[in-house]
This record gives sequence, C-alpha cells and structure tokens, in this order.
Amino acid sequence: MSKFWNEITKTIEPYIAGEQPKDKKYIKLNTNENPYPPSQKVLKAIKDAASSDLRLYPDPDSEKLRETVAGYYDLNRNQVFVGNGSDEVLALSFLTFFSSDEAIVYPDISYSFYPVYANLYGLRTRLSKLNEDFSINVEDFLSKNGGVIVPNPNAPTGKFLEVSAIKRILDYNSEKVVIIDEAYVDFGGESVVSLIKDYPNLLVVQTLSKSRSLAGMRVGLALGQEELIHGLNRIKNSFNSYTVDTIAQVAAVAAFEDEEYFKQCTKKIIKTRDNTVKNLTEIGFSIVPSKANFIFASHKEISAETLFIKLREKGILVRYFNKPKINNYLRITIGSEEEMDVFLEKVKEIIK
Repeated sequence: MSKFWNEITKTIEPYIAGEQPKDKKYIKLNTNENPYPPSQKVLKAIKDAASSDLRLYPDPDSEKLRETVAGYYDLNRNQVFVGNGSDEVLALSFLTFFSSDEAIVYPDISYSFYPVYANLYGLRTRLSKLNEDFSINVEDFLSKNGGVIVPNPNAPTGKFLEVSAIKRILDYNSEKVVIIDEAYVDFGGESVVSLIKDYPNLLVVQTLSKSRSLAGMRVGLALGQEELIHGLNRIKNSFNSYTVDTIAQVAAVAAFEDEEYFKQCTKKIIKTRDNTVKNLTEIGFSIVPSKANFIFASHKEISAETLFIKLREKGILVRYFNKPKINNYLRITIGSEEEMDVFLEKVKEIIK
C-alpha cells in the first residue's frame, strides 16, 4: 500500500477479471467471449480504416455508429450513447443517475462490477436476494430506492427475467432510473429496447463484446430517451470526449450491418449451449436455465472447486466464484462445438 494513495484507492476492492494465463494453450471457457471471429465484412472495415487518418482524433460523437444503431432499433440517434465497452457505459451511468441520498438496488448475485462502481462513487446499496432457483425477486425492487440496475439475462446465472416483470419494475420506479444490462440478451432473451418510447426512466445497456465478437474492440451502448442520453454525454465529456477510437467505431458499424453473420453465430452458440446442457445433465449436473452464452452448473457428487482445478490441469478454463450460495457452481462459457466436445470429454474423465 503506497503512502501516496488516497482513502478511496486504499479501501476500494477492484473488479477481478477472468484469468488470462500465458503458461500454456488453454480452451478458454471462463470469460464469455464469442468462439467465432468477427465477420469478414468487419475485418475488411478494420483493415480499410487502418490508414493515415489515424493521425486524427476520432469522431467524439460517434455519429455514424449512433445513426446505425438508431436505425437498427428504430430510435433516433439522440437516444443512443456510445462508450468504450459496456463497463465504461455502466460506470458513467452510475455517476450520472445515482446519488448517495438513497440506496440503489441490484441482485445480490449479479455482475461483480456493480458493487465496485457503488463503492467508488460512495453510493449506498440494498441487495435483492435471488430466489432459491436463482430467479430475481421482483418484489424487492418495488420499494423506495435511489435507482435500480438489473442484468438480464443475469450473470453469472444466465437466468432471464420476463419483460412483463421489468415493466412492473419500471412502472413502480417511474421517478428513478432503471438500468437493464443486456450484455447477453442476444442469446435467446428478449430486449426491452422497444419499451424506451413509453418509459423515460429506462436505460438499456448493451455490448458488442459478446454476440458480435468484438470484445477486443471495446464498444458499449446505452439506449434511452434523449434526457438520459444528454446526461450521459455531460458526464462523458467531463472525463474524455474521445472515448471510442476510429477503428472501433468502424468495426461496430460493420458488425451491425452484417446481420446475417450475427444471426448465424448466435444460433450456433444457442444450439451448442442446448446440446451441452443435455450432455451435462445426463452425467449428473444441475444446470440453471440459461439465455446467455454461458451456463451455471453444479454436479451432484464432485465439488465445483475440484472440477475447476482439475479442468485447469487438463487445459480448460472455467469460472469459479468462491462466494456464498454459488460456491458449488461453475460458470461455463459456450465455446465452439469442437471446444465443448473436448470439455465434455475432460469432464467425463474427471467424474470417472
């Protein structure tokens, strides 16, 4: 601990990303990356953008990308905010809409960056305990609060909350901002972007890291009515006007334009996920119903920690959370069919 750190730096508990070891080649099923590369159209757009123009600053307003996203979702461009990955978008959203006056509410088992942002900005929190089946308890969000954030599908469970339940949360919290974090919605969930026109308190956050294979480009979105987006821009421009680089903007536009490739990839991942669930269930696993590109699994005889360690020894990385209620579950990213075949083979070896 440095004597030069301030109190926030000394006391904050930073987010811990999934491990990225370099000691040997692994099958990485631990960070929810897409197993398929960006489309050829995206790669060509990136190559074309890598020109002498990189000496210039990027468009600070991401005009082309915002227009593309707005057209895709039947919004106007002033209802679209672009950031450097959805993590940055979420961080700016916490700072824009939440204050220390009243506690914000989010599930007790959810994305572990939420408490980091809350602590960083000095926000009070109230955790909603998930039900025994890991579903979200909607009633916990229908009481006085300073704002709401719900990941849908939830992470790390993959459980999806129906749109009708989100409407209840939005209706009750009409004077507070409700953030729906849709990082994984493209793998079988239903987006609530269509509700934006009816709910001025709704902010939908998305990412191009998962379903559009651009984790290395860091592009995130916030979608909402113009008042919310204007607020986000005020905060963003107080930090850094040039958050999204030129190549990332070009790649993101091409990713949205190549709808056919996007649908092919998500369909393949959904099919592989369903097959993996079936195969794991047959060998004694319990799986939380998932609408994400990962599953949350527990074996009836072998502990999650043991499986995690032995899989790593066999060259396969999954995510293990040593936390109450979920310390006997593994979060397993859905890789390619070939990767999941190897994963199942190694799991069977461990069980035998």
